Amino acid sequence: MRQIKTVAVFCGSNAGQGEDYRLAAQALGTALAGRGIGIVYGGTHKGLMGVLADAALDAGGALHGVITQRLFDKGHLHPSLSVQEIVAAMSVRKTRMLELADACIALPGGVGTVEEFMEAWTLNQLGDLDKPVGLLNVSGYYQPFLTFLDGMVKERFLPQEHRDSISVASEPEALIELLMRATAPTAPKWL
Repeated sequence: MRQIKTVAVFCGSNAGQGEDYRLAAQALGTALAGRGIGIVYGGTHKGLMGVLADAALDAGGALHGVITQRLFDKGHLHPSLSVQEIVAAMSVRKTRMLELADACIALPGGVGTVEEFMEAWTLNQLGDLDKPVGLLNVSGYYQPFLTFLDGMVKERFLPQEHRDSISVASEPEALIELLMRATAPTAPKWL
């Protein structure tokens, strides 16, 4: 079983529609803090990022925020983080978050969330990382994306083992357990 000390969490800087997403972000922050797992994230107080951070902090968790200078200058930095880093660009932020993390979880979010998740998954697929990735599939949010990936497998653009390397669960505790048991794919990327 993997030892996971820190998880990079990718999630929306918007809160989404309805309460399900907020409740899931709170539950994930609380679950990670309860296990003594630190969180590295985009460092803002906005949207699901802020909800996640507040919940983890309320539960005694450690949060490491990595925020870009531009977002810092707009006043988006969460004021109560355990550690904060201000970096020059989004590419630096993503690299730093992956350096600090032992695993990655994506809550629902927008384009940036999906892009961050995809980069981590791609680096795992290429063998440049061995840090498992997971989707917290709140209210089926990621189901269309997972169906799209299944289409990649069907059309032979993606090996099934690589598709299966994404841990997916609708509850934080179940997802954390899956990530702790995750193994790197051994099948080659090329079909």
